[in-house]
Amino acid sequence: AQARAAVAEAREAFDTFNIDLMYALPGQTLAHLQADLRTALSFAPPHLSIYHLTVEPNTAFAVAPPELPDNDLASDMLDLVAASTAGAGLQRYEVSAFARPGHRCRHNLNYWQFGDYLGIGAGAHGKLSFPPRVLRTVRWREPAAYMANAMAGTAVSNQHEVARHDLPFEYMMNALRLRDGLDLADFKARTGLPLSTVQGALQAAQAQGLLVWAGDHVQPTDRGFDFLSDLQAMFLRA
Repeated sequence: AQARAAVAEAREAFDTFNIDLMYALPGQTLAHLQADLRTALSFAPPHLSIYHLTVEPNTAFAVAPPELPDNDLASDMLDLVAASTAGAGLQRYEVSAFARPGHRCRHNLNYWQFGDYLGIGAGAHGKLSFPPRVLRTVRWREPAAYMANAMAGTAVSNQHEVARHDLPFEYMMNALRLRDGLDLADFKARTGLPLSTVQGALQAAQAQGLLVWAGDHVQPTDRGFDFLSDLQAMFLRA
């Protein structure tokens, strides 16, 4: 009830807002997911993010794994998500993001397009590019330690340069999440690498029907979207 009230208030107060949902949860059925989708879509959200549950290391679920929907049921759930959102006028512009025209998340688009961002505050991550150098930074996580170090001029706890051979995967891991795909000119501009570093992987992915490569543009196919992790992995040490 509190969640519904919060969404209703957001709808009244803002021109745009987002609802986050998760699926493939412990014990979840198609009927459960359909009810969640029906409730969320009843608010006519301009943006909807829907994520498949991932069990991460060092979590309670990793220590005592729950019984999760199998791959076939999870696939049926994704089909239900795609059909329900399309029926509500939401476009799937990213693998987990759906939006009405004009309401795509600019903040996340910057991540997915391998853009730079400055992390400010305790535990914040940042990314700065000096092609072909890409620097990732992390600030002190514990607030008191962050404040003390920031006052001393050492707010960043650690930083590392992304290895050149990892840049193709880091770029493609993000950019291939976008339904519209990417322009290879952007790959060269963001990474400072020549097209030859990914040409073999692009050709192999196209041969497997995972993406379409036409001129300077690359776009994942429906199959590529369904097997996105496999597609992204083809660019590991590309």
